Amino acid sequence: MECTVSWTGATGARSGMGFVAETGSGHVIVMDGAPDAARPENGGLNLAPRPMETVLAGTGGCTAYDVVLILRRGRHDVRGCSVKLSADRADADPKVFTRIGMHFTVVGRGIPLQAVERAIQMSHDKYCSATIMLGKTAEITTSFDLVEADAPPQM
Repeated sequence: MECTVSWTGATGARSGMGFVAETGSGHVIVMDGAPDAARPENGGLNLAPRPMETVLAGTGGCTAYDVVLILRRGRHDVRGCSVKLSADRADADPKVFTRIGMHFTVVGRGIPLQAVERAIQMSHDKYCSATIMLGKTAEITTSFDLVEADAPPQM
């Protein structure tokens, strides 16, 4: 896996702290720092997510991907999956994540609660590289809602 991250402020009048990541798969992610009123030269322009926000978002994508894939492999009729993440970081550098809460909402037809619980657990214990890695510094908790999808209209 490869990625090149380039500072976008190197040529601008106000340097800022914007960065563009070009991934090995050919995609682009823009990141920026928070504005710093006390030291504007150290702050960003608030034009994109913070780098640590992208880490949190990537973690959510990694585990949601697993949950959908595991449910599909179990031949469950999954029609939607989202995960809301909330995190706390250490006060001192390095400001690692110390707590991450994940609340999944799975939508489907006839999916047993145990199947969703098992899919989330399998993701966190075995498959999600991001969650397993961040679990080295953060307490990770999960919860979920299972929403029954509306039946298709009868013709």
